[in-house]
Amino acid sequence: MKKILIFGGTGFVGAQVCEKLNQLSCHVTVATRRSGHAREQQMLPLVYVAEVDLNDSAALAAVVAGHDAVINLVAILHGSEAAFQKVHVQWPLALARACKASGVRRLLHVSALGASVDSPSRYQRSKARGEAALLGSGLDVTVLRPSVIFGAGDKFLNTFANLQQVFPVIPLAGSQARFQPVWVGDVASALVHCLHDTGTIGQVYEACGPEVFTLKQLVQLAGRYAGIDQGKGRPVFGLPHALARLQAFFMELAPGEPMLSRDNLDAMKTDNVASGKLPGLQALGIVPASLEAIAPTYLGARGLRSNLMAKRQTSGRF
Repeated sequence: MKKILIFGGTGFVGAQVCEKLNQLSCHVTVATRRSGHAREQQMLPLVYVAEVDLNDSAALAAVVAGHDAVINLVAILHGSEAAFQKVHVQWPLALARACKASGVRRLLHVSALGASVDSPSRYQRSKARGEAALLGSGLDVTVLRPSVIFGAGDKFLNTFANLQQVFPVIPLAGSQARFQPVWVGDVASALVHCLHDTGTIGQVYEACGPEVFTLKQLVQLAGRYAGIDQGKGRPVFGLPHALARLQAFFMELAPGEPMLSRDNLDAMKTDNVASGKLPGLQALGIVPASLEAIAPTYLGARGLRSNLMAKRQTSGRF
């Protein structure tokens, strides 16, 4: 497959997918509401950016036409029940209709680990409904369920490191929740593999790394890798459930995208780890990279800069 259309291609995962497809000499169209969001992708020689109104069914079908496959990376992490329904269920259905209208059968969809109609989280329930809608669409669909994704430029470990540069201690909601973080490069590789492997059609894959951590352990590792407090990281203490809910409530009231919501806490009631009931990255020929091998390569640079700045300040040079 040489002509690939990506929705959500300006995001963290999308940037990696564009790079890998470009290396394989694939022609990639990144569909976005605003082309200004795709400056990084426009630097790649085989990537074309198309401004599209995703609510316009005719425009959607027109941009889908002529491609060999479509990748859907569009998602939100926070929102109301109506917002999750619109983005995670209604949008995939609209995309499926556009694919059928344009004669494009191949569709890859990124969902989320823990997606279940029985989940206590609105986010995960909506992800499950979106999966079911696409898998029942009659198209050639593959679904990828990644755990929390890390890598250079992430909003995960970098956020924890940033917090520890500001606060002397970290009060942490959901501290004992368990995760199986996956490297963004492995998620992108999995998508590229699925594009070219017809045996993945109709399958759901769990994309997880090789290690399981509690959230508290991940925050501590972020601090150590970033060189916070001479590589020790800040003290991290778990909040009891009532205080965690209160913390999340006030974070929801803050302007912009919250770092934590009550729905996030609901999602953390269930461990975000591979179920073992579905194939993983190994089934795609991918040996997942460990967080402990990758994270220091980008968080460690932050610690190096901090140490150099401290030395300059003590020497009187800025």
